[in-house]
Amino acid sequence: MKTNEERISLNFNDCDLSEENYQGILQAASVALSQEGIEDFVDISVSIVSPEEIRQLNKTYREVDSVTDVLSFPINESFDGHLELGDVVINLDRIKSQAQEFGHSFKHELQYLTVHSILHCLGYDHMTEEDKKEMRSREKKIMAVLDKKEVTHEEG
Repeated sequence: MKTNEERISLNFNDCDLSEENYQGILQAASVALSQEGIEDFVDISVSIVSPEEIRQLNKTYREVDSVTDVLSFPINESFDGHLELGDVVINLDRIKSQAQEFGHSFKHELQYLTVHSILHCLGYDHMTEEDKKEMRSREKKIMAVLDKKEVTHEEG
């Protein structure tokens, strides 16, 4: 039987990403999918882009002319035990500044936004108060598991 991380294929589109950041994204994706009960093999496309690139994507696809941290483009189609989840677009510059602003590590912010994006790809949203409450609840549960893994990893 394959582990959660062995069932996830992260397809990076010409991204220059450190091994530490790759592992952080993979771990967040693994925990999020596991907590959501996803047992299929999963493909996720990940792009690391500049602030200007994400601003242009945000303007084109959401009609919001501003820089953001992450964008999600759900596909969420399953066939023969294989799930094509969607595209995740990450702005590492924004993640770095938000980590400083919120007083936590870059890795924590990267993992949180990976979880956030995966939940969007799975159909969660935060357009209404009720939806926002549900999505935030899922994010907190997943992040608690990730934070516990981090503490366990650091202890031994």
